[in-house]
Amino acid sequence: MRFFDLGAGLLRRLEPETAHRATLALAGLAVPLIPSAPPAEAGLEVRALGLTFPNPVGLAAGFDKDARVPDAMARFGFGFVECGTVTPRPQAGNPRPRLFRLSRDGAVINRMGFNNGGMDAAARNLARRRGGGIVGINIGANKDSRDRIADYAACFARLSPLADYVAVNVSSPNTPGLRGLQGREDLTRLLGVLTRARAQGGHKPILLKIAPDLDGHALDEIADVVRAGGIEGLIVSNTTIARPPLKSAGANEAGGLSGVPLFQPSTEVLRQMRARLGGAVTLVGVGGVASGADAYAKIRAGASLVQLYTALAFHGPSLVLQIRRQLAGCLKRDGFATVADAIGKD
Repeated sequence: MRFFDLGAGLLRRLEPETAHRATLALAGLAVPLIPSAPPAEAGLEVRALGLTFPNPVGLAAGFDKDARVPDAMARFGFGFVECGTVTPRPQAGNPRPRLFRLSRDGAVINRMGFNNGGMDAAARNLARRRGGGIVGINIGANKDSRDRIADYAACFARLSPLADYVAVNVSSPNTPGLRGLQGREDLTRLLGVLTRARAQGGHKPILLKIAPDLDGHALDEIADVVRAGGIEGLIVSNTTIARPPLKSAGANEAGGLSGVPLFQPSTEVLRQMRARLGGAVTLVGVGGVASGADAYAKIRAGASLVQLYTALAFHGPSLVLQIRRQLAGCLKRDGFATVADAIGKD
């Protein structure tokens, strides 16, 4: 893994989006060279969403938008990999530059705008997979769509047969008006369309990804809709439009902020949704996870699974195994035999 960490360090000298594209290209070429990660540490297996996750540490959406390298990323030790966000039609996204490293803050700001090759390209890539790991697909709507709910339905129909679960992204801050779908009426209609579509075929778990910038009333409404909507999970959370005090140049760029500054607010929203929903659905904790202690805090706040992305860009792929070892140590220290024993203890 150290070889790949050194490569990641060299790539960080490049402009952020160029480095990201190079990383994807290298990961695709290097699959045979990536040693398979060791089996998960004792106690890390998680049963959720009708699936058995070898460990709870997943790769968040955004890294592999077109599902080009899920097998490669799984080899670094992730318990699951989420690809996307994918839209029905190819989309160029927002003008560059649109990705900014805030190195002094351990953070990133992005305003990518759902740049991706479209659902057909993602479907071809998923169909070519050879690995057996758990892979989710994150779906969205085209920026210029006249019917965004129809876009989600189209992506669901095309991609759900090729993935282990589907994440519904209504919380990106970089598509104007998209976050409006988190309101009670639109969200009820959206989830109704998707669950009815699912009833026509194989039962794939549906998870909703929400923003961290929601007040208590909005969280109440989402909890009500999720509880009644027949979906299996909630991903908490997407990037934030808030700007806490930051030290890095570029801190005032528009877009969604991820990384270390997102950890506390996203964990607080996670804790609040756990209080509202209890164990009614599976919660996935995302935002600022950079250590086993961070992952453990998300689990104690109510998450069954956690995801990361930004920290990987700063620390390299060996971070995944490090987080797993540290998380196992946290569980053992506090007398928990499994991840399930620690969920929601805070």
